[in-house]
Amino acid sequence: MKQGMVVVPAAPVRKKPHHKYEMVNQLLFGEKVAILSAKRKGWVKIKSLYDGYKGWVTQHMIRETGRDASKNGAPMLAGALLNTILVDGLPMHIPMGAFIWLSGEGRMVAGNREYRYGGALAAPVTDPAGIRAAIEQYARQWLNAPYLWGGKTILGVDCSGFAQTIFKMAGIVLQRDAWQQAQEGLVVKKLQDARPGDLAFFDDQQEIVHVGILLGPDQIIHASGQVRIDTIDKKGIINVETGKRTHRLKLIKRMPQLT
Repeated sequence: MKQGMVVVPAAPVRKKPHHKYEMVNQLLFGEKVAILSAKRKGWVKIKSLYDGYKGWVTQHMIRETGRDASKNGAPMLAGALLNTILVDGLPMHIPMGAFIWLSGEGRMVAGNREYRYGGALAAPVTDPAGIRAAIEQYARQWLNAPYLWGGKTILGVDCSGFAQTIFKMAGIVLQRDAWQQAQEGLVVKKLQDARPGDLAFFDDQQEIVHVGILLGPDQIIHASGQVRIDTIDKKGIINVETGKRTHRLKLIKRMPQLT
């Protein structure tokens, strides 16, 4: 099966192979994909090698690569909200969480193009306290980012894309959608036992429809209209501006790396 790499800052992933269909995801620069099939007019069905998510992108947003990614070194993550990378000597701006595959002197190659990166990289953390601190530090940088269905950048993000990208920066792989994320980790039975970095999930009486990152047992940061910090109690989220309840709490999960 052919593989490729995303070579634009953020590639919109469509539910079906046409621009009129909804954007269900974004793939950030440097993300490796399996190329599943191709349609006419330049559409390609892909599967992310990071989280397995499938969808359709236009051909020009990826470049085919060999199956062996080792020639580009181990991946790191772009660390600032927006970062500059040089593409054949010309600048392109890539978002936080983009994969940087360095092979030496800040150089990487995809297809017949050369990329050079000398910007910020995410600092690796491994201990639970450091991971929790990193999650909160990165999450707060996104405050007021606008909500965008399927988005995963500071210029537009949805609730599960926000959680996935922030955890990615802290070294934890999450699935893409909130209902998938709710199946991961360990259950925290009581909100009062929650710790910063735990994930809270919310339902509409039928299915999981929302996720946020707890900053403690009474505060949550989440993407709802925009990335914001609201109050949470055992019933759910209360908008700090209006005082109205907006989401009903279903469950709380803690990733194994945080135990």
